[in-house]
Amino acid sequence: MNAEQARRVDAVLRQLGIPGVVAPEDPENTAGPWRVYDTADPAARRDVTADALASVAAKFPEGQPGAGPMRGFAIPPEDG
Repeated sequence: MNAEQARRVDAVLRQLGIPGVVAPEDPENTAGPWRVYDTADPAARRDVTADALASVAAKFPEGQPGAGPMRGFAIPPEDG
């Protein structure tokens, strides 16, 4: 995900009460890809993107209209 997508993912995680820090893979390159980590410290962090995705999906009942994403993050656009 890029920086703009990361901002929206961060907002969704907070809304759903899911822990995680959304940050760039390379702290020196904010234009590069971003992930979800367990802590903000680049030296000690662990990638928890898959766990965060599973937590988002678990918040929505399977088979229900509008159910959570099965792969990746589904973040609605800001305008709708």
